[in-house]
Amino acid sequence: MKKIIVANWKMNPATLQSAKRLFDSIKKATKNLKNVEVVICPPFVYLSNVKCPYTAEPSGLRQMSNVKLGSQDCFWENSLKNRGAFTGEISALMLKNLGCQYVILGHSERRQYINETDEMISKKVEAVLKNDLRAILCIGETKKERETGQTKKVLKTQLKKCLKKIIGLPARFLANLIVVYEPVWAISPNGPCSVAEALEGILFIKKNIVQIFGQKIGKKIPIIYGGSINSQNAYEFLKEKEINGVLVGAASLNPDEFISIANQA
Repeated sequence: MKKIIVANWKMNPATLQSAKRLFDSIKKATKNLKNVEVVICPPFVYLSNVKCPYTAEPSGLRQMSNVKLGSQDCFWENSLKNRGAFTGEISALMLKNLGCQYVILGHSERRQYINETDEMISKKVEAVLKNDLRAILCIGETKKERETGQTKKVLKTQLKKCLKKIIGLPARFLANLIVVYEPVWAISPNGPCSVAEALEGILFIKKNIVQIFGQKIGKKIPIIYGGSINSQNAYEFLKEKEINGVLVGAASLNPDEFISIANQA
């Protein structure tokens, strides 16, 4: 299984010129890496301005290089339904037609600041998969939840609720699911959790995914780690077979940092 390295730029950078420069630097340095899938997720406003080589396929535009384009979120309805009456939202269909192949969903910052619920996230996961895009679903516990011994309960509940609407989908859709173990207490500037702690969470997630979807499908769903990843600690996580990649936040805004992480994969 390829290691998946995801760059989450969040609400950065401030200008289109900076976004193009950062994207092109990463693309040039990582496009030929072997056994690594590099996914760059800029803000919505830059998606149509960053360039990847595309090929037209029946399911939509597909990028030919090793570097893929992703989005940081999407809405759960396509614009054709209800005449697109969802002011300010972006649909999975729009993202697909721009050449996006991945969508981050359920990030802890959206749960915290935008009040996204597991039920909302579940509808987004369904929409993304049904549009033949890859859903990068983030789950994880807060510091308080961990300190009170609720980690496993939180992870199990988030998985159950966030995956509820895709149970029963054909295997070809479920093959496009990626889950991120993103312990909220380990996100910058707090520093990453230990590799042992990450593995404990990831193995528990894998066990529950197998229970939800069965062995044949569940074992093939990649589980990656997110939380304060940088070039100094990335290899300790990436060398583990059970950790299928990393979600990179702040370090993805520094091309040298992110390229180093991708090379380590």
